[in-house]
Amino acid sequence: MNINTNTTSRRNFLKLGGLSIGAISPLGLSLEKVLANESSKTNKKQINVIFMFLQGGASHLDMYDLKPNMPENIRGKYTPASTNLPGLQLGNLLPKLSTCADKFSLIRSMHSYTNMHGEGDVHIMCGSKLDKVVQAPGIGAVLSRQQQLESRFLPFVHIGNMKHPAYSAPGYGGFLGNTYNPYMIDQDANSDNFAIREFDPAPDVDLNRLAGRKQMLRSLDSFQANRETNIQSNSRDKFTEHAFNLVTSQKAKGAFDLSQESNKVRETYGRNRVGQGMLLARRLIEAGVRFVTIQGYVDTGIYAWDHHWGIFPHLDKQLPIYDNSYSALLNDLDNRGLLETTLVITAGEFGRTPLINKDKQGPGRDHWGRCFSLTMGGGGVKTGQVIGASDKYGAEPKDRPVSVPDFVATVYHALGLDPDAEFLAQGRKMKMLPEGIPIKELL
Repeated sequence: MNINTNTTSRRNFLKLGGLSIGAISPLGLSLEKVLANESSKTNKKQINVIFMFLQGGASHLDMYDLKPNMPENIRGKYTPASTNLPGLQLGNLLPKLSTCADKFSLIRSMHSYTNMHGEGDVHIMCGSKLDKVVQAPGIGAVLSRQQQLESRFLPFVHIGNMKHPAYSAPGYGGFLGNTYNPYMIDQDANSDNFAIREFDPAPDVDLNRLAGRKQMLRSLDSFQANRETNIQSNSRDKFTEHAFNLVTSQKAKGAFDLSQESNKVRETYGRNRVGQGMLLARRLIEAGVRFVTIQGYVDTGIYAWDHHWGIFPHLDKQLPIYDNSYSALLNDLDNRGLLETTLVITAGEFGRTPLINKDKQGPGRDHWGRCFSLTMGGGGVKTGQVIGASDKYGAEPKDRPVSVPDFVATVYHALGLDPDAEFLAQGRKMKMLPEGIPIKELL
């Protein structure tokens, strides 16, 4: 429905005042490797991604796919409200999003193979079912590999620890290896003590001393380069140079410094963990990060949208924060000319049951993977679209079913990734994305 328009041995012990050139990268790889990988450039328009993960399974029936004509034990307490797109209604606790609904598209016919946390987390972030032996990589990991870490900064960041204790970390490197894991920030960006120290030299090493060690490393590189046959060794000096530059880069440090933003901007996003996380994501994208995933709410645990009980008191608090931070990001990106090249996604791993339960702690909705909603806006997709529809209960897709692999294939398409690219893992040839067809209505 179209509503509207191989690391050398001496690097294992050579330390730079506490910074090991082979070990300083928070991604689990040397900075030289990060910078070496970025040497392959493309001429295509570069699309970046901000993925707000509503971990736990946000209720589609109370946000994006309300059923006002159903009995109260299905429709819940919220009512539909008009948006700036004729014919589209959202829940009445999403008033700010209703004024910028033209900046995203809504899929109401999503479905997943699973109703389980952990499995669903991995699935929505990579497009393949959970495999505890050879796990497929997340989208950000594939982007980092296929586009050779074009950024001279962190290519791929997670804001919030989203790992289920019994499952693989969602969106990580998988069979590509730990080299392609994201840099994980498990701090509250709204805290007065929020700071990232990984790029700081050790306190007893000034920049002059660091430069001296840089020259020593260059000499060791030159000595070993004459003895190695690996063709890539001839390029190490260049990337080591860039690695030192990154260590001392004000840009790298400044991207995490939210105090550089005005109070007005910070208030617009919301002075809470989610809002400041979204603002941090925008700053990281501006600094050159390609893919940022944000945990879309944290309170009693990682599955903050998992409302088996007390769903409405929880949503009364969560939905205004979601509404405020998501709309602020869309509008800010648009005003800065960044929305055209930034794909913004909001999604949980599944939805919630149409029938509200009678939990003794208060009514709630349980896990439901057979039908749910997600949004995609900005770079690489058409906006102002509603794709698919659910049945009258919000229980099954009625029109234009869209699978999780289809959604991921659409993101691959927007980013220019090859889903059929193969990787040899544990003796098996593995495709990056074995199934899934891009959603043509969004292309």
